[in-house]
Amino acid sequence: MTHAAVPPPLPSLVLRFRRPLAVVIYIGLAWLSNVLAFQVRFDGQVPPDARRSCLAMLPWLLALRAGGFMAFGQFRGLWRYASLYDLRNIVLAVLSSSAAFYGLVRWVVAQPLYPRSVYLIDALLLITLLGSLRIARRAWMENRPQAHAKRVLVVGAGDAGEMIVRDMRHNRRHEYVPVGFVDDDPGKRGEQIHGVPVLGGRADIARIVEKVRPADVLIAMPSAPASVRRDVVRALQAYHVNITTLPDLREIISGRVAVEQIRSLAIEDLLARPPVGLDPEPVRALISGRSVMVTGAGGSIGSELCRQIAALGPGALALVDRYENSLQAVTNELRERRPGLDVRPVVGDVTDAARMEAVFSRHAPHIVFHAAAHKHVPLMELSPGEAVKNNVFGTKRVLDAACRHAAERFIFISTDKAVNPSSVMGASKRVAEMMVVARTGSSSTACASVRFGNVLGSNGSVVPRFLEQIKAGGPVTITHPEMRRYFMLIPEAVQLVLHAGAMAEGGETFVLDMGEQLKVLDLARTLIRLSGFVPDEDTPIAFTGPRPGEKLSEELIASQESLEPSGVEKINRIRQEHPIDAARLEAGIQALGPLVDQSDPAALFAALKRLVPEFNPSGGG
Repeated sequence: MTHAAVPPPLPSLVLRFRRPLAVVIYIGLAWLSNVLAFQVRFDGQVPPDARRSCLAMLPWLLALRAGGFMAFGQFRGLWRYASLYDLRNIVLAVLSSSAAFYGLVRWVVAQPLYPRSVYLIDALLLITLLGSLRIARRAWMENRPQAHAKRVLVVGAGDAGEMIVRDMRHNRRHEYVPVGFVDDDPGKRGEQIHGVPVLGGRADIARIVEKVRPADVLIAMPSAPASVRRDVVRALQAYHVNITTLPDLREIISGRVAVEQIRSLAIEDLLARPPVGLDPEPVRALISGRSVMVTGAGGSIGSELCRQIAALGPGALALVDRYENSLQAVTNELRERRPGLDVRPVVGDVTDAARMEAVFSRHAPHIVFHAAAHKHVPLMELSPGEAVKNNVFGTKRVLDAACRHAAERFIFISTDKAVNPSSVMGASKRVAEMMVVARTGSSSTACASVRFGNVLGSNGSVVPRFLEQIKAGGPVTITHPEMRRYFMLIPEAVQLVLHAGAMAEGGETFVLDMGEQLKVLDLARTLIRLSGFVPDEDTPIAFTGPRPGEKLSEELIASQESLEPSGVEKINRIRQEHPIDAARLEAGIQALGPLVDQSDPAALFAALKRLVPEFNPSGGG
């Protein structure tokens, strides 16, 4: 049994034969415009002589029209993308063929009965017909109904918003239908961009969403500060709409915005953007061709340090960590990404003085980034001796080895919790900072500290924990509704650490500009919203009370410190108002030694407080 062949659908036939079809349509419109021109010239009563003249010259006219259309590419263009450029070519094709036809009639064929006004009427009619055909095709493509179209509310009626809506209009295969703009510029209110109205400002978002019922809200403000994005997300918390955005302007290399660049809004978009205007050459000069060591190389900060250092062409990169699994993972990653790089994984504990001595003797690093640390505040409150052992004595072992082996620079990664500390973790980090400052002048090694706050996505940070709780259906647990923290992205924090390292001359404590502190509650609500749920309605939030050692907010400088610019954007230098007594500090550290392995937290805390008078173990809030 044979089956009859199924003919291809009409759109496929049109696409396959679009060029011959275009020729037929254009020549047909050229004939029609000429016939209409004679009708217009003679008010519908064309004399027999003029009709004979029209018919006699019509083949010549159509041949010249076809030549003009071909010369200006009218049979090759896609009508759905009609533009002013296409209209210009239509005008040039018609006028050039009309001029050639006039010359033919007057001086070659010598047809005296051909009316002169017909040349102009014919040209104007043909331009109007061809232009209308192109515009009608584009208008139909942009406004035809779509069964599964997504209604999109665009926040931002600037250049990016205009470009993205224009692309939505042209590129219908993406099935986005813009239903309105939101913009704070009063001059744009009530205006239209590509037929899409500006409905109000950010303060009106709730009302606008209720009115137009979009499926998506697109934040089309690539250069806007993160606080603007947070305001938009906060205004949309009560609505089940998908929130999307566009890449940062620095990521849009061509400067053009297209529908393909739309992506889901991420928590990183709501924080300060990566630093701009940083000159990479000082960091490259610091790292290129040198032997570099990173302790804590398997951790969140340490591994990102290794990635960015590897990209700068070091002569060798030693990765030190006591956890073999994380060390193996970052080693494999670097070897796969940078097959020519001399990667040297080292399993070792920074508190082991003999091991550190052997590591420095073998690898002889020029630059040391010390990121190994115990950082989790509540855990360290339960094991304060381990915090001091790792953060104080581990730092001392690495610092001593770096100075003894004449490393050029030693950069210590500190924390904002070292300022007026309320936890043993913060106090231990403050003691380590003091050791670094006190080393100035006693060694050829330039030693410096870099202090910053929470980094999103680091091991054990709140964002992964919140996401797990959201995935489980809640509740999302927060210690206190007024808990505030500085937040930063891991790559930008590490980039600034490297720049601080390039500036280090010895004894400095650098602090990164962390922007404004964010409420952890707002962060949790935003994560719930970005996960597609409504806070408190779909996913509950519960408050558990502050944990041991936690403060409601952190600080970047202490009362006995002052900030001064470093000369590099986003990095400040801390000036110590009172010099550190190196002998007293060394005696205090030696007094800590016997206490780290004893079950007497009170004695350990007392010894820490003698070293760091501002240490307040009660938390203080």
